[in-house]
Amino acid sequence: MSFRATVLTLYPEMFPGTLGQALAGKALARGDWSLEAVQIRDYATDKHRSVDDTPAGGGAGMVMRADVVAAALDASCDEADPRPRLLMSPRGKPLTQARVRDLAAGPGAVIVCGRFEGVDQRVIDGRGLEEVSIGDYVLSGGEVAAQVLLDAVIRLLPGVMGNAQSGDTESFEGNLLEPPHYPRPAEWEGRTIPEVLTSGNHAKIDEWRREEAEKLTRERRPDLLGG
Repeated sequence: MSFRATVLTLYPEMFPGTLGQALAGKALARGDWSLEAVQIRDYATDKHRSVDDTPAGGGAGMVMRADVVAAALDASCDEADPRPRLLMSPRGKPLTQARVRDLAAGPGAVIVCGRFEGVDQRVIDGRGLEEVSIGDYVLSGGEVAAQVLLDAVIRLLPGVMGNAQSGDTESFEGNLLEPPHYPRPAEWEGRTIPEVLTSGNHAKIDEWRREEAEKLTRERRPDLLGG
């Protein structure tokens, strides 16, 4: 069964967006995964199709209503649906490559894209939404974040990458950043490819790549090494 993504959003026209191009787009066309974009506003019940209201206790901005979001969720997935329910949120748990791999190994995901000041906490609790963040910054809405998450997941689905092994040597696999890469030409603006990479000694090449990965990780992301 292919990976099924259901995205709940106020802007379904933003999908598939970049996910309709390159590897993800080809995989979508082949049926390796499927995408459904659900308009949350369709589940509003008043004549103005309201999806938000002012926060209790006062404060700036508006908050997405629990009843509307819950109705959209309930229409999109029932209690027997095994897919995790995610809410793209800057206060969520940071998305990691390990979590991406877990998602890629599963049946899919139901993703809620927040807008305004956020989503009523009651629907987060009541529908078991897992809050996920793609970084320590704030976007206008969860749509771009959802596309980032899905892109990371889809490329790991069986058959999507031409060389499946390439996914095992990239940044964040094994808590290391990937080492530098040097394709042809052999010399460019006086800069040459490190000799070890053209030596044909694969043991030495592997050792060099490992050392370079560790060096870059220590310099740029010591947190990955526990430092």
